[in-house]
Amino acid sequence: MQDKVVVITGGSSGIGRALAQEFGINGSKILITGRREKPLIETATWLKSQGMEAATMVADVSQESDNRHMAERAIEQFGGIDILINNAGISMRALFEEVELEVIRRVMDINFYGAVFATKYCLPSIIEREGSVVGISSIAGYRGLPARAGYSASKFALHGFLESLRAEMLPKNVHVLTACPGFTASNIREASLTSNGQPQGKSPRDEQKMMSAETCAHLIYKAVKSRKKHLVLTTQGKLTVWMNKWFPGFMDQVVYDHLAKEEDSPLK
Repeated sequence: MQDKVVVITGGSSGIGRALAQEFGINGSKILITGRREKPLIETATWLKSQGMEAATMVADVSQESDNRHMAERAIEQFGGIDILINNAGISMRALFEEVELEVIRRVMDINFYGAVFATKYCLPSIIEREGSVVGISSIAGYRGLPARAGYSASKFALHGFLESLRAEMLPKNVHVLTACPGFTASNIREASLTSNGQPQGKSPRDEQKMMSAETCAHLIYKAVKSRKKHLVLTTQGKLTVWMNKWFPGFMDQVVYDHLAKEEDSPLK
């Protein structure tokens, strides 16, 4: 990964920040994007203090024009794009019968259309360099989760998009990775939207018992380096995918009971 140009959306916190550190440590040139300027600058400052080459851009992945400018910025500053990591994402936690439809739309705009827009504008340079497109998905892309209908729908859509793209890119030798972390310590649950679109403010789960963002980023880095097609993380995540394939009806009750135990769960 030495001197590879890596664009990471949602790169100022959580898994995105850890990915920027992981690729940067291994010699890559990094462009991170996000909607908030301060954490972007803080992340880039830390990367540079470690001798890494990094740049930032304030951008909203749900806006098509921001993604076009992102690709242009990476090419202008670094000469091209080798790897795009579609990491920006948002979650939600509410019963479908109670959630405002705008919440579903917002989740889809960021998690699905954000990846589509970013990939569309970065892809020509990635094709030229025979690089990689990475989608940071979720176990929720394999197994729909109660009280997370919009989030699960966005990840199922992302899976279909990446699978189609992977097949299309075979003749062009472009690598496409669908990476699915299990529960990983990050701020995604704090920012998760409630039924009226407001962030829930705190995680309903014990973050200390989850895989760290740094471990997750290291495993994704290795998967990109070896050009794997699929990556499912955590023992719980792998078991959920396997069980859902063979016992989907049974898993309806399992995931319901598991998520109903969360603090302030709407399933109670």
